[in-house]
Amino acid sequence: MSSYTASKVSEPEFELAEIRSTLAPLFKKRPELENAFKVLMIPERIIQFRVTWEDDKGQCQVNNGFRVQFSSVLGPYKGGLRLHPSVNLSILKFLGFEQIFKNALTGLHMGGGKGGSDFDPKGKSDNEIRRFCVAFMRELSRHIGADTDVPAGDIGVGGREVGFLFGAYKQMRNEWVGVLTGKGYDFGGSKIRPEATGYGCVYYAEEMIRVARGEDFKGKRVLISGAGNVAQFAALKVIELGGQVLSLSDSKGALVAEGNEGLSADFINQVADLKLKGGYLKDLSAPSGFKYVEGARPWKLVKNVDVALPSATQNELDEEDAKALVAAGLGFVAEGANMPCTLEAINVFESSRREKGNKGVWYGPGKAANCGGVAVSGLEMAQNSARLQWTDEVVDAKLKDIMKNAFEIGLETAKEFTEGGEVMGSNVAGFLKVVEAAKAQGDVW
Repeated sequence: MSSYTASKVSEPEFELAEIRSTLAPLFKKRPELENAFKVLMIPERIIQFRVTWEDDKGQCQVNNGFRVQFSSVLGPYKGGLRLHPSVNLSILKFLGFEQIFKNALTGLHMGGGKGGSDFDPKGKSDNEIRRFCVAFMRELSRHIGADTDVPAGDIGVGGREVGFLFGAYKQMRNEWVGVLTGKGYDFGGSKIRPEATGYGCVYYAEEMIRVARGEDFKGKRVLISGAGNVAQFAALKVIELGGQVLSLSDSKGALVAEGNEGLSADFINQVADLKLKGGYLKDLSAPSGFKYVEGARPWKLVKNVDVALPSATQNELDEEDAKALVAAGLGFVAEGANMPCTLEAINVFESSRREKGNKGVWYGPGKAANCGGVAVSGLEMAQNSARLQWTDEVVDAKLKDIMKNAFEIGLETAKEFTEGGEVMGSNVAGFLKVVEAAKAQGDVW
């Protein structure tokens, strides 16, 4: 095998892939795996194409389309499609690479990939979005399929866009197959899919609490950031399990508790309605016992905290926030968003754990803690293959088992490395599963 040569093209997002920094202890113990990592860093296939579509004025518009098919050793390529002006190949390679190992932790037969376009759906009419989706699928349909590559939604791609894409694929290929996940329930979608990431994050945290303290969510004081889909359903599940939700936030500010009472499920439902209309938390009257703080995040605003579920954006919880949470008595963090904690914040949490053992802060990395969404996408694929649909209870029970297993495999793997916690454990566990499958298939040696 020729030696690996790094690309000369600058790809800053891909170069910051989080898993790279945590595998060094593994390579010390098993140096032969470092070369396998270099092989796996190169996607199996990159597809880049032109998308031309007609706007409402009849004018021709053009965008870039991408699909990075990173790894298929565990199953069909699986990962979202993102529609946003910032989309480029570096971002998609970063997201696709991380997706490989997240999918591996679910225990389902899914590889890793990512795709999308620099098309901006904001400000576009439904007809413009539909015409773009048809044009995008005209090329993408040549490269995907139920047993090849099964995209899902991501930023800018919700139920409306998935419906347009699925309809276009069906017409072009003249076949009904589960080629996309996140579909409407009446045409092949799964129960619990909208709730999956939020519910899954709470199930992961619940397992941490059980293992560390022999307790559950009853009476736990929980800070949640964000007010979108993940935060809403995480909040509802915490309330259902007996916890107190002490905060929500959005890009304009944070709603936080002043006393001991948590938010109600009725208020969370009001937030959901508000967000569907494009509103902000500041547009709602703060419930009794809560205050709205303009331009703030919730982490430093509550002085007695048991659990934190950062579920808003990347790098939203920094070192100073982490120190404030530790001082407030924090015991558990589970990431509902993708990489919401900075590296410095993670170091604070892991230092607490090293110093105090089980009484320190247990940290659940997003690769494991927020894999519930893609897990239920995998369950949607299974239902489509069988041409049947499971009940809410069946899907929810399977999701809970998947999150429990994702926690356990990360914890057990972490125990092999005295330097590492759950971040290293989850990354190493996902990587080993992929690399062993790749070896068995002759992709690396």
